[in-house]
Amino acid sequence: MASAAEQLASNFNFGMFRKATELKNRIWFTLGILIVYRFGTYIPLPGIDIDQLALLVETNQSGILGMFDVFAGGAISRMAIFALGIMPYISSSIIIQLMTSVSPTLANLKKEGEPGRKKITQYTRYGTVILAILQGYGISVGLESAGQIVTDPGLFFRISTTITLVGGTVFLMWLGEQVTSRGIGNGISLIIFSGIVAEIPSALINTLTLGRQGTISTLTLLLLFAMVIAVVIFIIFMERAQRRLLVQYPKRQMGNKMMGGDTSHLPLKLNTAGVIPAIFASSILLLPITIANFNLSTDQSWFSDIAALLGRGQPLYMVLYASAIIFFAFFYTSIVFNPTETADNLKRNGGFIPGIRPGEKTAEYIDFVLSRITTIGALYLAFVCILPEILIAQYSIPFYLGGTSLLIVVVVGMDTVGQIQSHLFAYQYEGLIKKSRIRGRRK
Repeated sequence: MASAAEQLASNFNFGMFRKATELKNRIWFTLGILIVYRFGTYIPLPGIDIDQLALLVETNQSGILGMFDVFAGGAISRMAIFALGIMPYISSSIIIQLMTSVSPTLANLKKEGEPGRKKITQYTRYGTVILAILQGYGISVGLESAGQIVTDPGLFFRISTTITLVGGTVFLMWLGEQVTSRGIGNGISLIIFSGIVAEIPSALINTLTLGRQGTISTLTLLLLFAMVIAVVIFIIFMERAQRRLLVQYPKRQMGNKMMGGDTSHLPLKLNTAGVIPAIFASSILLLPITIANFNLSTDQSWFSDIAALLGRGQPLYMVLYASAIIFFAFFYTSIVFNPTETADNLKRNGGFIPGIRPGEKTAEYIDFVLSRITTIGALYLAFVCILPEILIAQYSIPFYLGGTSLLIVVVVGMDTVGQIQSHLFAYQYEGLIKKSRIRGRRK
């Protein structure tokens, strides 16, 4: 017998979408917010020579600067007011979550429920402002040392640039929270998603131009696009992969009826952390060297050495990036899924895994299975993010066609579509209930 969800899916039609007023309002609100964000990526900072900036970007497209521009939606190549993007907020979230696991005060706040979550969110905002100030000031100093980019260097330029960049980051943080609460999908992820998607057409044009100019052979170009399609299919397959644990519920007699005795599954996703590890790892690599790629001086500068070591395809960059992805895959999974709580909930409801004693043994078994599949998921994330970067580094293809960008686009797109379907199913379910009530009254 088909489940309720399958019955709703079989009766699904796009005519419901026209009637789902609340869902349409949420979608229009989300699109409006993303349009505001894209508009801000084209408003340049005051006191910047656009022509000199273009030369700087052209000579420093590799390494961290190129990836920074991906997550900023091209704002850093235009040195717009949103040049910092949402990365300071992500970095602050990483720091707060790491401190939550080691600080008893933050750990207690996390256990308080909604009030504690609000306080942790407030601390994350404060951390975002502090990090944005540091990064904004670093960018202003780096721009002044990069040649003739700044038309009127000095203290006023540094202060105005820092305030503008901090204000842009705080505004983006607010936009992301508004999308999460009043729109569709995760606001922060959608901001990064929209920035990448908006720049993909220009990346495709640049790639095709390289093929037309003979820089890349036709065969290599075809293999590259075949690789992109294969990576997308592989991501979809792995993101939908699950390990289902069989859960049984004993029969109970209630009056003259025998209730229960059902069998269900506890689904464990292969990649529980989603796209978060890739974003977190990129943020960690971006944080300490904000200025590195803006230093064009050829003297003995350790900024230039860092930029060279963290260039596209460099071994140090690959090792640090893959290690950070694997670490955050395990770390974030431990935050969003607690085997002990899951085992307690099963025991409280009378459920058990066949052959496993309820309680502590069940928690240990779930943790064992989760650790194994998280290992596969972490290696999958590292593979998807690293392998295309190694291949693309050989042919100077834009970062927008890299594994990290494809991973973010596919995963965020799947999550957003899933939320839209959930709203439509809920609307259809409400409609079925109303119809059944009307028929009941008629009878």
